Order: sequence, then C-alpha cells, then structure tokens
Amino acid sequence: MGEIARGNDLAKRAWGVVDCKKEVIYMLDTLIRGAKIVDGTGKAAFTADVGILDGMIEAVGNLSGAQAFETIEAASRVLTPGFIDMHRHADAALFREGFGEAELCQGLTTLVNGNCGMSLAPLSGAHADECAKYLAPITGNIPPELRFASIDSYFKAAQGRGLPLSCAELIGMGTLRTLAAGFTTGDLSPLELRDLHYHMEAALADGACGVSLGLGYAPEIFYSTDGLIRALAPLHRSGVPICVHMRQEGDGVVDALREMLEVARALQTPLEVSHLKAIGGRNARKAVPEMLSLIEKAREDGLDVMCDVYPYTAGSTQLIHVLPPEFQEGGTEALTKRLLDDAARKEMRARMEAGSDFENITLLVGFDNVVAIGLRTDEYRRFEGKSIAEIARTLQKDPFDTLFDLLAAEQCNTGMIDYISDEEDVKDILRAPFSGVISDATYPSGGRVHPRVYGTFARLIEKYVVQERVLTLEQAVHKVTGHAADRFGFEKKGVIAAGMDADLLLFSPENVREHGTYARPNLPATGFDEVFVLGERVIENGVYCGGSSGEMLGARMGY
Repeated sequence: MGEIARGNDLAKRAWGVVDCKKEVIYMLDTLIRGAKIVDGTGKAAFTADVGILDGMIEAVGNLSGAQAFETIEAASRVLTPGFIDMHRHADAALFREGFGEAELCQGLTTLVNGNCGMSLAPLSGAHADECAKYLAPITGNIPPELRFASIDSYFKAAQGRGLPLSCAELIGMGTLRTLAAGFTTGDLSPLELRDLHYHMEAALADGACGVSLGLGYAPEIFYSTDGLIRALAPLHRSGVPICVHMRQEGDGVVDALREMLEVARALQTPLEVSHLKAIGGRNARKAVPEMLSLIEKAREDGLDVMCDVYPYTAGSTQLIHVLPPEFQEGGTEALTKRLLDDAARKEMRARMEAGSDFENITLLVGFDNVVAIGLRTDEYRRFEGKSIAEIARTLQKDPFDTLFDLLAAEQCNTGMIDYISDEEDVKDILRAPFSGVISDATYPSGGRVHPRVYGTFARLIEKYVVQERVLTLEQAVHKVTGHAADRFGFEKKGVIAAGMDADLLLFSPENVREHGTYARPNLPATGFDEVFVLGERVIENGVYCGGSSGEMLGARMGY
C-alpha cells in the first residue's frame, strides 16, 4: 500500500511511483472532473479537469491519473473563477452576523469596498462623528468599535473576524477630505492638502487597492478641477486606479466625463468611471453613446480608462443627493437645520425647480421615481418603499414640503431607490469591450434595500447572457473575473490556471436565478451549485454553508 501525501511537500508532488522502492500517491484536496471551463480570460470555453490543493489551483487539464480526497463530477456544468464585484459598499456590513450569504449565493468570492469616495476608514479626528453620520445611509450605522483610525487597523479587525469571502478596500477621498477639512466648500488649503495627502499615502501603504471619488456628493463636489488634481497629486504616474462617481450623471454627464479624462491625463494613472449612466429620459440614448465614444478615443490615445455598469435601470444612494449640494455645507446636522428653516426651504425649492448645474434628480425623473428607504421615525416608517409623490398624496402635502419634512424628521439618515436609467443604455455599456459589471450595493442598517445587493451577478447570467444574449458567457464571465482582477492588481484571482487562488463556481447557466425584486429584495439568488473560496467549499449542492477562508486583499503579499 502506497503512502498518501497531503500538503505542501513539493518533493512529493507527483501522482504514481516516485522511486522504485516506495510508491507515493499525491492527493489533491478536491478534483473537479469534466467541467466546461470558462477561464476568465474571455477565450472560448474548453473541457478539462481542475485539481485544488491548499487553497490553490494545482493543475488544469487531463487529470485522469490524479486522486483526491473529494471528487466532484462536473457533468458538463460550467466552471468559472469566482466573481469579483469591483464596486460595493460592504465596508461595515462585513462585521455583521450573516454577512456573506447574499454575496456568495450570486457567485461573488471577492468584493471591492470603499467606493464613491466613502470608505469606512480612516475615521478619526475632529470631524469623525460627522463623517460617520454622512456614511450611515450607505454603509449602515457605524458604532464606536467600527471607527478605525487607519486602513491597517480596519484590515486587522476584519481579518480577525474570519471572512466568508475576500474583500479589498479603496481609500475614499470624501472620507479623507471630511477628516481634513469637514464639510467646507472650495478647494483645500495647503495645510489641509498636506493632511489629506498624508492619510492617502498611509492608506495605500497599508494595502488600499486604489482611490475612490464621489464628486456627485458633498464635500467632494466643492472641488474645482485644478483643486481635484492637486488633491490627487501623490497618485501621479503611480499606477494606482482612481474610481470615480462623476460630478454629474444627468444633463452635465458628458462634461463630467471630459473633466475626469482631463484629471486622468494630468495624473497619468488609471481611471475607472463608476456606474456609467445618463439620468433622465431627455438624456437617454444620447449621452451614453457619446461617452462610450470619448472613452474609446481616450484609450486609443493611450489613456488607461475603463468604465463599469450595474445591470439595473434604478440606482440607490442617500436621499439628500436630490438636494442642491451647496445646502450640504457643514454636514448633515447643518442641513437638517436648513430643512427646518422657511427661507432655506424656499431657496432649495427654487434651485430644484430649475437648476441644471447639479445632479437635479427630481427635475430629471420626477418625484414618482424617487422611493424613500431606510426610514426610522415613527412618523415616516410606514412609508418605507413609497415614492415621495405617493407619500405627498397620502399626506395631502406638496412633494417638496414632503421631501424636506421627511429628511428633517429622519435627520438626513435615509436613502432612496431612484428609477433613472434607460435599459438600452445599460445594454450598450455592457457590450463595450472596456466595461466591467458591478452592483453598487449599499447596506443601510434598516429598511428596504435595492435588489442588487442579492442578485446583480445572477441577473447578469440569467437576463443578459441566457435570456437576451447581450453577452456571450465568456464575455460576461471575463468582465466579472479576469477584467476586474487586472483592474486592481489581484494577481492570483480572476483566471482558472495552475497557481491561481481556488475561487471557483460550478453551475449550469440556464439554472441561475435572481429572485429578489424591488418589493421583496432580500431573496438570495440560486443556481450556483458549488462555490469555493480559496479552496473552501462555501456552497455545496446549491446550499449555503458559509466559511471563513476569505482574506483582506492587501493584507498579504501578492496583492
């Protein structure tokens, strides 16, 4: 009887007889036989076996002579790398009980958090409380134990918890600006810039995988273009990606893209345009083709610029985002006071009825298409999931007064789902060879969420690959695996090949389902039969079983 070897003893990495005296049988942890492999590169699928050992892909090919502690017969099912969500807001959610099921059930094995300028860390200094209040509608409430002074301390706390999947973190420039200067308007002073640069460089040294901007939000909206370039100066020729929620996504979206291309050219560092869209019917089928053409031209000129899209026509963010940005100076407490002031309300209304120099969502899509979520007060909780127009009709009030009263009562700590985009625009962006697919999922502490939290990546396969054939399976998988891994330098993820992390999905595309709806969002996706995170089986025969093998990327060498 031969000796069974398991582990990292490289001298024994062979199947069969290694010398004439003693037979050594090298055992894989898991062997997946006869899979249709879509490897994440975008290349055509092929049939092969895959062997997993010690959390890594050991071999790909004809492994008929191999033995394993566990063998899974793929039976012609598809095997892909685990999906990567480049744009999520689970910074605080990963510390909550139950985190991971919504993500893993739709095939996600890696998340990138800290988007739209809003990272959980660092939270320290005189403006930390205000920053935490500002983040709450996106990340959920932030208790004292989750206020980390650095990315390093955040990484250590998250890793120590035991993660069901891997996570990376962008450093949010909105968070940094708030800590440096609060919710002030205009460009930063030299002293404030020095403070901001110090924290940015420290975060990148601690393992942040890039920088995010939320130029559609206060306080970052107060930058001039030159001021923004100065704020980002340490990134010059760094290769560090900048992920941007642009200054406008409505009437001014094309100009907003031109601004960011100017910034990227000045800094000569990669640019990722987050959740590309054009808000409002008057911009549909006009702005998106123009923006895709601008990106294509910039790429031809040598600029490293890409974009991404969520496969829904509705978005979700803070409800205060519908207000003119200048009224957000001073943060949410100052804004709440203005919402209770008759003169300020009159000014806000006048700006919202006519203004086009900001992302004026209620003017672009109407109050019927702005739905309030995350309502907490006794007065308004009953209106969870209702549009501002519906609430106004029920209360027999003007919709502007309804909006202002609701926000004041909730102290601005509430969100919205807004129906803003055109389906054909979404498809055009999906087809672009330089686009990725994201969820932009937010995690408020209570109330209704957007169904994208639970179903984005199942929806990609079910609707846009199987049903409507907007993308081939190979194209779709590449966008959420190899493409995403390359964007953030995740060298061991995103591709099925020997030596890569064993983040894997085994499934039949025709069986993948998104079950969540806007009315009932919190229903996990189904159809991903087997899911592995670093070799650990976290979904088995379609049943979620959880795990703790995930890592904070940047916390170990190779990332």
